[in-house]
Amino acid sequence: MHESTSLILLHQLLFQGMFFAKNISLKRKLRIPIRGFNLEANLSIAFFVFFIAVAIYLSLSGNSAIENSTVPTSISNLCAVVLMLANLAIGWAALKHLGDSWRVGVIEEQTTALVDSGIYRCSRNPFFVAYLLMFAAYTVLLQSLALLLLSLLGFGMVHSMVTREEKYLQVVHGSAYSKYKQRVPRYLGRPNA
Repeated sequence: MHESTSLILLHQLLFQGMFFAKNISLKRKLRIPIRGFNLEANLSIAFFVFFIAVAIYLSLSGNSAIENSTVPTSISNLCAVVLMLANLAIGWAALKHLGDSWRVGVIEEQTTALVDSGIYRCSRNPFFVAYLLMFAAYTVLLQSLALLLLSLLGFGMVHSMVTREEKYLQVVHGSAYSKYKQRVPRYLGRPNA
């Protein structure tokens, strides 16, 4: 097995492991559905699985690197590992700080608390930021043009999910969410005030 394949599989074990552990523990605790069945969530989940499968396939095939890449493998590997570690740290913080308000997709029948503390002071969507970091990490690791193009498509899908959630949160939380949006960037950045 190639080093890049092992790295991707280990990363997925940790990242998806956190995700599934949170989902299972929260569903047992609350005894209500925590996954919304809306088009954006279903398409995004399918896309994430496809992206990961393509990355694993490319890493196994050994033909993923961009022809004549000027980036040495050691540098691309180091950058990818840093991005993966950032993905894990941000993903963990997002799951931890959202607490019982964690949901996968919009569930319109449920109202959860508006969380604006912890990592949610720096990003309104840190778990989606974690996915974007994963896209970047695998693209850099494999130096793949195909993954770069898929990453751009993935960003569009993530953005679609985010805008749907924002509309829902605006309806549910009203002016409190409007104030939160003014203070905290959608993806990354410094909080305002």
